[in-house]
Amino acid sequence: MTRQQLARILGYSGLIPFIVFSIATWTSLPFVHEPHWILSTYAAVILSFMGAVHWGVAMSRDSDVARLELGFSVVPALLGWLALLLPAPFTYAVLIVSFAALYFADGYISRKGLLPGWYLPMRRVLTSIVLFCLVGAALAMIVLT
Repeated sequence: MTRQQLARILGYSGLIPFIVFSIATWTSLPFVHEPHWILSTYAAVILSFMGAVHWGVAMSRDSDVARLELGFSVVPALLGWLALLLPAPFTYAVLIVSFAALYFADGYISRKGLLPGWYLPMRRVLTSIVLFCLVGAALAMIVLT
């Protein structure tokens, strides 16, 4: 199995909690308690993980720009943590904006040739589904409460 294949399997598998718990925010699944908390916590963890991509890219180079990117790489973790400290509607807002912004940051370093060519197209799909799930859950919170 290639690195790309493994990344795809892991990336798409990582969508399962987003999808399941986003659906759970709209329904009463007997095995799911606090679906908003579960979804937002998972999203914050994944956001932090995605910031680590920038950490890895910055660590592989030595320049003033790499130092700036290294500093930027911790911002997603801090935003995920902040999102969990906010009241629920704002939690989703911070997570949605953060995932979208991180995708554009990934696009920037991808265009600089610092990521494999297959990475950004995969992230586009993954991020689109994540955003759909988070927006859906936010709507559930608004509509059902």
